[in-house]
Amino acid sequence: MSMYVLKPACKDYLWGGHKLVDEYNVEYSGEICAEAWTLSCHKDGMSIITGDIHEKQTLSDVIKEKGTEILGKNCQKYKDFPILIKLIDASKALSIQVHPDDAYALEHENQYGKTEMWYVLEAEEGAYLYQGFEKEISKEEFEQRIKDNTLTDVLHKEYVKPGDIIFISPGTLHAIGAGLLIAEIQQNSNVTYRIYDYGRVGADGKPRQLHIQQSIDVTRIEKPQKYVSPDEHMVSCEFFCVDKIETSADKPYSYVADDSSFVSILVTEGQGTISAGEKSYEVKKGDSVFIEASTGKFEIKGDIKALQTIVP
Repeated sequence: MSMYVLKPACKDYLWGGHKLVDEYNVEYSGEICAEAWTLSCHKDGMSIITGDIHEKQTLSDVIKEKGTEILGKNCQKYKDFPILIKLIDASKALSIQVHPDDAYALEHENQYGKTEMWYVLEAEEGAYLYQGFEKEISKEEFEQRIKDNTLTDVLHKEYVKPGDIIFISPGTLHAIGAGLLIAEIQQNSNVTYRIYDYGRVGADGKPRQLHIQQSIDVTRIEKPQKYVSPDEHMVSCEFFCVDKIETSADKPYSYVADDSSFVSILVTEGQGTISAGEKSYEVKKGDSVFIEASTGKFEIKGDIKALQTIVP
């Protein structure tokens, strides 16, 4: 029964900016910090424990050491750690991409597919993202527009503001636009099929790899429906349940981490303390806290906005 503050793994993708370092207290010395993987047991970027007897160990190592019971009963059906949480700073537009479902990804990539959600934290005036198609088109037109580089002409463009929620199902073409800073909660997968990238080149001077056939295989050509949660959670699906937390000096927040699931807290604004039993940590904007299943009651005090995630 314990909780840990995590140091994220950072990614320097060419479209990123520096806000995660400047404004979200992410420790990173590179020029570009496009993503901070704030809760991750994925081999491509592990979260590191700080300020604890497990200092500098990965969260994955601690789970192996203490046993998967610390993840909770709801996670025992998964072979790997079930989710991945990121902060994403899009200084430039991301590529048009799509994620496969579990069946396709396990067959072709030997890892899970990806269902994900975006919670918009910051949005410059006029910022937008792509999600699905404006209307249904034929598969033949879809393939022709890929060849002609006119795919964006038929995609659904969504102008967004802070607080907006976007739910991305497998098979939905999507892209985060320039001027957005987003919290992303997703399945624990790094499978992304890039279908269009504005002709950009990578650090090696070569065009970035596209995954045309895979994208054609998995893309659903349809207009997205506006997301409505099926229950009391802000976002709820098979893989994760997410809620917003807001505290103030006279309004602390408490929750019980029972034996069903661990709890993830991602602080998106403000600062304060999080306490469970004899443990207490000072937390601030950008901090990620992992709370083991069966820890019991924990409390957050201060002036804080945060996202809380559990596995249903």
